[in-house]
Amino acid sequence: MNMLECIRFYLLLCCIAVFFQPLHGAAQENPGTSSAGQRLEHDGQHDFDFEYGVWKIHLKRRLHPLTGSTTWVEFDGTSVTRKVWEGRSQLEEFETDGGAGHIEGLTLRTYNPQTHQWSLYWANSKDGTVVPPQVGQFKNGLGEFYGQDTLNGKLIYIRFVWSKTDTNMPHFEQSFSEDGGKTWEVNWITDQTRVSDRSGKAEVEGSLHNAAQRDGQHGFDFSYGTWKTHIKRLQHPLAGSTTWVEYQGTSVVRKIWNGRASLGETEADGPAGHLEALSLRLYNPEARQWNLTYANGQSGTLSVASSGEFNNGRDEFYDTEPVNGRSILVRQAWSDITSSSCHFEQAFSEDGGKTWEVNWIATDTRVNDESDKTK
Repeated sequence: MNMLECIRFYLLLCCIAVFFQPLHGAAQENPGTSSAGQRLEHDGQHDFDFEYGVWKIHLKRRLHPLTGSTTWVEFDGTSVTRKVWEGRSQLEEFETDGGAGHIEGLTLRTYNPQTHQWSLYWANSKDGTVVPPQVGQFKNGLGEFYGQDTLNGKLIYIRFVWSKTDTNMPHFEQSFSEDGGKTWEVNWITDQTRVSDRSGKAEVEGSLHNAAQRDGQHGFDFSYGTWKTHIKRLQHPLAGSTTWVEYQGTSVVRKIWNGRASLGETEADGPAGHLEALSLRLYNPEARQWNLTYANGQSGTLSVASSGEFNNGRDEFYDTEPVNGRSILVRQAWSDITSSSCHFEQAFSEDGGKTWEVNWIATDTRVNDESDKTK
């Protein structure tokens, strides 16, 4: 199986919408083969541990960056950060209000143990879309993370800087550069004050905004809690293969944004190896659709989003990806959803959707109604 097939296979770890992405050749990764230089690198997987808990937020945002503007607006609010993958990933929920309006968002931070770097993904509740990540690391107590984006039709560089992380008042700044990083203009400043070092479910829900319900936003409510999952994977899709491998594991799904988003973690084992993944599901209230992204524990990189919606008790999500050098359609479907079980299938099509070959089947059975995994 080539790498692209492995990526797709990991995207499907459970039928409860704990969407996941296949591990990139787990059996091929051998930590014992690392070079001496790699072993001496800083293991940064705990560099964001300072963020766990509940915080008061004071935000200053420049209204019109890279235009010469000196007009700033201010917001106050709350953020809550909880642990994922035993600390090698984390989720922050962020909500503030001010004279310029309301901001509700989240940041998913994932750690890549191979590169010793973090990827920081931001999404807001207005469109439920994850932006390209900022990637970087901490050095001498300072965290710097870089990425690219467009602003007013021009390509710009973006820099995140974390400082004062060894105190109860961490400081964050975002800056833009339009000259390749020669000069930077700060446009977002956040100062945090710790409220609690715990990030329990009750604190999260009590501190965040109770948004109005919208059509479709509760389509994945069935998935919250803990599940046993049984997975069957076709080894060589679109190649005439009839060889399947099986996994057994557990999935946990937690609510975000009062149900307009959720985060799931899945671990499963079988003869073909160990799977560990997370899934981030975000609801777009304008399109009334869900966007699904996945990451695995080896690379910590989010996948391209699949989009779709629920209809008459069945939900289907589609995207296009390359397999064996060809562009194919990918379909993910949940069905037979009850209070105690559900069924998931992934299928590929190489003829524009005329025919589909199923390559991933998962059946889940509920263990607990609440997402009781340790925060």
